[in-house]
Amino acid sequence: MLLISTFTLLISSIIMILTSTLAKKTISDREKNSPYECGFDPSSSSRLPFSLRFFLIAVIFLIFDVEITLLLPITSTINLSNVYSWLSVTVFFLLGLLLGLYYEWYQGALEWSK
Repeated sequence: MLLISTFTLLISSIIMILTSTLAKKTISDREKNSPYECGFDPSSSSRLPFSLRFFLIAVIFLIFDVEITLLLPITSTINLSNVYSWLSVTVFFLLGLLLGLYYEWYQGALEWSK
């Protein structure tokens, strides 16, 4: 078993080293690194400033979306489990969500305008 594990580790390491050395592109050209705009030189910078505020709000939305996905099966599992264990798990989960919401509110992550 140890021999098979060592052989597998050795083969995977060799493959990773080969792919990292063969995949490197060494040719750096100004034309290849610039954005393509129908053959013309770009008129402005292709790197637009990104709002960090928008990014944080999007991440918070995704987190709450996943939390809702985790909350939905709780109602259907009440008949399949003990009521006291179901209630304790549900209260613990909701308390964790509410503490996270309070922390985000306290840190000012939910402020829309600044």
